[in-house]
Amino acid sequence: MSLELFIAVAEERNLTHAARRKHLAVSAVSKRISELEEQVGSPLLVRFARGVSLTPAGQSLLFYARQVHETLKRLDNELSEFASGVKGHIRIHAITSALSQFLPQDITRFAALYPNIRFDVEERVGSAIVRAVAEGKADLGIITDSTRSQGLETVPYRRDELAVVVPAGHPLVSSSRLHFEEILEYELVGPHADSSVHTLISTAAEAAGKPLKLRIRISSFDAICRVVSAGLGIAVLPRSVVQPYRKNYQLRAITLQDPWAKRSLQLIFKKHDFESPTLRTFIDSLTACEE
Repeated sequence: MSLELFIAVAEERNLTHAARRKHLAVSAVSKRISELEEQVGSPLLVRFARGVSLTPAGQSLLFYARQVHETLKRLDNELSEFASGVKGHIRIHAITSALSQFLPQDITRFAALYPNIRFDVEERVGSAIVRAVAEGKADLGIITDSTRSQGLETVPYRRDELAVVVPAGHPLVSSSRLHFEEILEYELVGPHADSSVHTLISTAAEAAGKPLKLRIRISSFDAICRVVSAGLGIAVLPRSVVQPYRKNYQLRAITLQDPWAKRSLQLIFKKHDFESPTLRTFIDSLTACEE
């Protein structure tokens, strides 16, 4: 390709060295450069006894030639990956809500279509996820819209709804809807202090001017349901997380009317990483599942 040959000449500043680099005769290199100059309609090189330098037209052509060369190289890599089936390795850091509700099923669905892609999935709190993506330790993060994305690219993923979880026989069990302020007189079973749910309920309690009566902190949603079932407090959890435990643990999920109880989960990534066909295909799959 003439542009690729011109790049070699421009970088070597010598026709002989460029010819050796491209495994061509010097006369062939000189002929191709002359043909380029004829197409451009302007000299590209100033020739000296021991080398060459670029004219202003040559400098301009070098700039665009490198861009074209890089674009074609990325295109070739991308098409070759798709030709043999999308392959790769995606590192995901996600909050507990995403891991407990949506992500496992979405990965399973995607893996059925692209079995050559490997996944590393880690559970983290929102702020740690943002940091990991920004530092390149994760390719993709899943956080709530209440967590600041610090300039990373974001796209909507799913929505969830927080509900008040109470055991059988609790004074609130007959309620159909509640405001968060109404539950503050009861002892709570809460998630760990860095979780997005804890941040929300702490902020809401502060706004109501009342303290959180946190009796127990547990990081696992499953364990929270078990502890609530044992009568050690009530909790605020995503409604769909509670659903599998309602019958066996005799739990009731009561609608929480506060606006912050309806949350948007978001995918976060670096713009540069989105150029990877593997990650882009996976993100497209996740956003197509948005409800």
